[in-house]
Amino acid sequence: MSNKPIWFLYIIRGADKSLYTGITTDVSRRFSEHSGLGRDGKVKAAKALRGKRPLALEYSCEIGNRSEASKIEYQVKKLSKSEKEELVAGRLSLRCLLQTKA
Repeated sequence: MSNKPIWFLYIIRGADKSLYTGITTDVSRRFSEHSGLGRDGKVKAAKALRGKRPLALEYSCEIGNRSEASKIEYQVKKLSKSEKEELVAGRLSLRCLLQTKA
């Protein structure tokens, strides 16, 4: 049995309708950090999300290990906004989108 953390891909929508993609081992913690202050009282939001509040968690998906999560994050960040919107809306699966890009 492995104690390695499970990694997730997530997509956050800003008030300006932009979509931010990231990876983490704890989606709710990371979203809270993006939305406000970290436990140490410092802003932990990605620079791309600063000034875009309120934020909404639009999508999350279990990926597996960090290596796979990083690779998938890179691929998703290369998708068009319309493709990301299809993913968020549930009209396309992550697997389907990534296979068409391969």
